[in-house]
Amino acid sequence: MHLRTQCSLLLKVHKPSIPLILNTNTNSQNPQNPQNPNSKLTESDVLNRLHHEQDINLAVHYFKSISNSFKHTPLTYQTLIQKLAHQHDLHGVQYLLNQMKLDGINCPEDLFISLITCYRRLELAEQALKTFYRIQDFGLNATVKIYNHLLDALLNENRFHMINPIYTNMKRDGIEPDKYTYNILLKALCKNNRIDGARKVLVEMSKRGCPPNEVSYTTVVSSMCDFGMVREAKELVVSVVGGFSMVSVYNALVMGVCREGDFGEVFRLLQTMDGNGITPNVITFTTVVNALSVVGEVKLSLAILAKMLLKNIKPNVFTYSSLVKGFCANGKMKDACEVYNKMTREGVFPNVVTYNTLINGFCSIGNMEKAKSLVLDMEKRNCPPNVTTYGTLINGYAKCRDVLGASETWNKMITQGCDPNVVVYTSMADVFCNNFMFEEAYDLMNNINLAPNAATFNVFIKSLCSCGKIDSAMRLFHQMGNLANLTTYNELLTGFSKVNDFKAAFDLIHEMEQSGVGLNLATYNTIIHMYCSNNMVNDGLKVMGKMVVKGVKPDVVTFNVIINGCCKYGMVDLASQLLESMSRCGLRADLVTYTSVVYGVCGLGEVERGEEWVWRMVNDGVGPDKGIWSVLVRCLMSKTGYDGTIDLVDRILVS
Repeated sequence: MHLRTQCSLLLKVHKPSIPLILNTNTNSQNPQNPQNPNSKLTESDVLNRLHHEQDINLAVHYFKSISNSFKHTPLTYQTLIQKLAHQHDLHGVQYLLNQMKLDGINCPEDLFISLITCYRRLELAEQALKTFYRIQDFGLNATVKIYNHLLDALLNENRFHMINPIYTNMKRDGIEPDKYTYNILLKALCKNNRIDGARKVLVEMSKRGCPPNEVSYTTVVSSMCDFGMVREAKELVVSVVGGFSMVSVYNALVMGVCREGDFGEVFRLLQTMDGNGITPNVITFTTVVNALSVVGEVKLSLAILAKMLLKNIKPNVFTYSSLVKGFCANGKMKDACEVYNKMTREGVFPNVVTYNTLINGFCSIGNMEKAKSLVLDMEKRNCPPNVTTYGTLINGYAKCRDVLGASETWNKMITQGCDPNVVVYTSMADVFCNNFMFEEAYDLMNNINLAPNAATFNVFIKSLCSCGKIDSAMRLFHQMGNLANLTTYNELLTGFSKVNDFKAAFDLIHEMEQSGVGLNLATYNTIIHMYCSNNMVNDGLKVMGKMVVKGVKPDVVTFNVIINGCCKYGMVDLASQLLESMSRCGLRADLVTYTSVVYGVCGLGEVERGEEWVWRMVNDGVGPDKGIWSVLVRCLMSKTGYDGTIDLVDRILVS
């Protein structure tokens, strides 16, 4: 693909111009004459007009204009008040409430309930509370129903500190709480980790002759599991079995046990449900299928699916999607497609999550054609791709370094009116950087509509460092400011390591320590690699000792880097000692470890000792590769000549 200089292949997002829309409602075109003068308005006429008028200003004008010929009713007031509340016109609401009072119109409780409900939807809990306090001005007494709506509005915004005083007032006014009241209190307590308080409410409900129902127990059990109290949740469930249908309560418990990964207990719970005459439903089985798929136990997931079918419980889109996710996570795309085909045959339509999971699976194995075909299938089934769909495709193209495929996907996304998020911007920057199109990547970042995050910068910095453009990477690093994180520093350190710029590397390490970022295993490994690559193995060992003191445990990479450095510069005995230390640390030597040692030994001309190391690695369960044998052959040729080489080749063939 050819790109002209300073030109981007990315489409710009143009906001469409909004044409003048004429109001086709003939009643709205002449608000001064809202009705035929010879006809008399009825309440239904006014309600119909108010309901259908989209323009709030015209609705208010109409309401006022008919006041001389029509006496407004509580219902017409309520309709307009609700429309004003939806528009956040709180002054208009208060004006109409006052007008009702002046006109002597009875204000029904339902009006206040609808207002409080509206304020709940708009997350205006304080306004709901103010409205509640006005009911006495209209000669109304609060009921348990209006209290419940108010408590629900406060719960919606988790105004926990306001809920208890309202509940106390309610009891002081002699209003007896009902199940709705108690269930709201239970949700509030559980939401704020007041499990003990919630259990006390369960006891209070029973004492007051309002026994907890399935919703009550489900709320408490679910929250107990969320806070890691699975054993206590199970005890609670056992204590109340038999009072009513408990399937949702058991579902909450099953989900909690699944999160802990105790599948033996999960299967026992399913048996307990059967024994208590409680039939698991599609939610129960889907929860288990999903949990098993997440941990890679897809075969067990299929067994659960079979059990569902035996019980005549039809799997839903979430059940099938969980199976698809499990197969995709294990790279079994053929099986994932079989599940996809089965669900469509059964008349269960895949949703955007199902498609995105499949698309991600194919992208992860580089099959972009299949991933692209699934997007086309989505469109045919009226399942519009979302930003995750396009982002997954672009990320797949980035891994394949296919800038054309990524750019076409980007352009299609913009054309479809789907705004990219910062993750998509990062993937697009990645594909540009992987193709060394740094000008296009800079242009993309400069035109981003969102604040780029650390990941976006880190992708760019990594690519710049990989091709030696350290100065450009540092300029970008300074541009990041406070966004720079540990990954940023490690990418820069890797870049300095490649060009052996010790001063810049240690200046950066000093800055990391000063800024409180701290050093992790990757940081230490990079520093050790710098030392060992420059025949400074002892300095590398000192860094290794420092990291242990700091509580950072060396891994196989750490040992391999130092062992390779030792062998590269003839310190084979030290390498052997390090290999023993590696074993004592519970780490197992791999092919890289043994290759370094064999190379070091053969570099000293000790071919017999090299062979011993080869047999040692075989006994350790590590198979030699062609590289190790070629090192031995070259060593023997240089030492013994052709005949010795033939003997060694014979031994290789026998092994």
